[in-house]
Amino acid sequence: MWGRHHGGVPVGVIDVGSNTVRLLVVRGGRPVLSEREMLRLGADVERDGRISDQKLAQAAGVVGGYAEDARSAGVEELEVLITSPGRQAANGDELHEVLALAARCPVRVVSSAEEGRLAFVGAVGLATPPTRRTVAVVDVGGGSAQVVVGTRRDGPSWQQSIDLGSQRLTSRLLTDEPPGEWAVRRASAEVARYLTGLVPPTPRTAYAVGGSARALKRIVGPRLGAEELAYLLDLVASTPATELGERYGIAAERTRTVAAGTIILAAFQQLLDAPLKVVRGGLRDGAVAELAERRIAA
Repeated sequence: MWGRHHGGVPVGVIDVGSNTVRLLVVRGGRPVLSEREMLRLGADVERDGRISDQKLAQAAGVVGGYAEDARSAGVEELEVLITSPGRQAANGDELHEVLALAARCPVRVVSSAEEGRLAFVGAVGLATPPTRRTVAVVDVGGGSAQVVVGTRRDGPSWQQSIDLGSQRLTSRLLTDEPPGEWAVRRASAEVARYLTGLVPPTPRTAYAVGGSARALKRIVGPRLGAEELAYLLDLVASTPATELGERYGIAAERTRTVAAGTIILAAFQQLLDAPLKVVRGGLRDGAVAELAERRIAA
């Protein structure tokens, strides 16, 4: 089942993450509608341990609007997935409640393991490596990051998640603009601490998905090997985020966390001892694939 999309009826997923809220609608394996808005729910969680009433209202408005957009596109099967904000916020249950009322469809908080698995499904489904090849998928989000190893035929066989993403790391250690070499070193040591003791299987191929990886692709291309990431670490340490955005066409809302994303991806690349290839796909693609599968099977 890995990575297959079926049917001509549109299905949709709204992904509520620490940085962004995103809508993806797919029909017959092809995206027909994609929307996103940067809300930074994770910044509230990192600062206060909970999501403010203002951000709850904003999230409900965005999710409710996306749900209506999906239905206007013909979607009958729609699901809202809440990732790290639902797991990490003291009022995650309240976030779930207001989004369920706004979206009027199934809403669930996905575990870190499920988040990693869906990212793996979405990445290998679109990248289509040989079915038995051992591949790793690294997904760096705003509030957490996952690494999953497995095959397209059999799915994940090993996975781990850390409660540290680009938004959380930025809020903790990378608030200066630019952060500077010393701050980047401190942040790298913090990520290394989270990865201590992890020994993943060695993959033949490693993929990177998510907004941070896509931003870095604009700077050095799709290959994030040790050499490219060393260059990027120097670059983000010494270059203001606004300049990075202007120079490389990175969206303004992404530049604020690009240094943290670079640091986390570099740590995972070193852990896997393999270059990361930036590919399309991820959690939303995996989720819509499985939603379509369930619709066909029903």
